[in-house]
Amino acid sequence: MWQQALELLNLRSLVDILIVAIVIYKLMMIIKGTRAVQLIKGLFVLLMASLASEIFGLKVVGWILDQLSTVLVVALPIVFQPELRRALERLGRGKFFARPMSMLNEEALIKVVDQIVRSVKVLSKENIGALIMLEREIGVNDFIETGTKIDGIVSAEFLVNIFIPKSPLHDGAVIIRGDRIAAAGCFLPLSENPNLSKELGTRHRAALGLTEQSDAIAIIVSEETGTISVAEEGRLTRYLDENTLKEILYKRLITKQQNFTPLFNWRS
Repeated sequence: MWQQALELLNLRSLVDILIVAIVIYKLMMIIKGTRAVQLIKGLFVLLMASLASEIFGLKVVGWILDQLSTVLVVALPIVFQPELRRALERLGRGKFFARPMSMLNEEALIKVVDQIVRSVKVLSKENIGALIMLEREIGVNDFIETGTKIDGIVSAEFLVNIFIPKSPLHDGAVIIRGDRIAAAGCFLPLSENPNLSKELGTRHRAALGLTEQSDAIAIIVSEETGTISVAEEGRLTRYLDENTLKEILYKRLITKQQNFTPLFNWRS
């Protein structure tokens, strides 16, 4: 048996399996962190229920699930329409293999962090409000879609210009993916935590809202006081200076990246 299996597992088969594995992995990364994940969990529950109905002979439950499966064949393309569109768009633009933050090497991460800290220092000094999100391993594609897509290299000058008052994209969040600004003017969900201080404005609540739903890091500059804050996992750290901000970002991004071994280390 094993000998026959090894004979069938030739080089062509290995390449075939590898291609399928890569495509599945990339599709998982596209929907990771989006509402599609919850839908897939629901489908998994229905599958388990269908298997249980067969094992225990639950005919009525099995019949209902069979009818649901017919409906799902039609409904799934509609339900997953945003994710399917996004995957096809990325494939058409050559972005299907774009690197997330965790796939950047240490040198690239240091450069990105330095540019962000430089921009925040200027914004804080001039009391210019800003909200910068750093995507990590959980995708935030749903929120990128709410803004204006940019796909520009991260630079301090670019970030400062985006948040200049009365500029077209100053009102909203900038989302950084890897070493590129993915979008600006993005709308984020506000935190529903009832224990938040009343003095926190919309930017702080939006930063906390997104970090409650993903592993992203948010950097906030207060428009009223120029105070620098960082939000992560629904927690807010305030009254930072540029050196402390740099230390936090180095610790969260670069130290983690050194301990991270990607399954597929490709280049975009």
